Amino acid sequence: MKGAWAEDAALRFLLQKGYRLVARRRRTPYGEIDLWMSDRGTPVFVEVKQRRSGRYGDPLEAITPWKLERIRKSALFLLGRDDRPFRVEAVLVYGTPGRFRLRHRVLELI
Repeated sequence: MKGAWAEDAALRFLLQKGYRLVARRRRTPYGEIDLWMSDRGTPVFVEVKQRRSGRYGDPLEAITPWKLERIRKSALFLLGRDDRPFRVEAVLVYGTPGRFRLRHRVLELI
């Protein structure tokens, strides 16, 4: 997987913040959840986007309303009929495996 290093970096970052890993690369009929985490009992569904440079735009721009809706539907599918609130977050990775920086964003509280 081409961007596996970025997902690994995002996972380490979230674990250091106290999140707990539930599942990685979880497929649903609506798409794939990169990281399914738990933050103090709240389910968190994380999209990881990586760019080497700003040449093709900010990685946040790649999370379109259509993509966000697919993440939301995937999260609801994975949670089943659970009415607990959950979050959709993004970890944006800028750079290459040897030299990068991360940005963490909450996209939605549901």
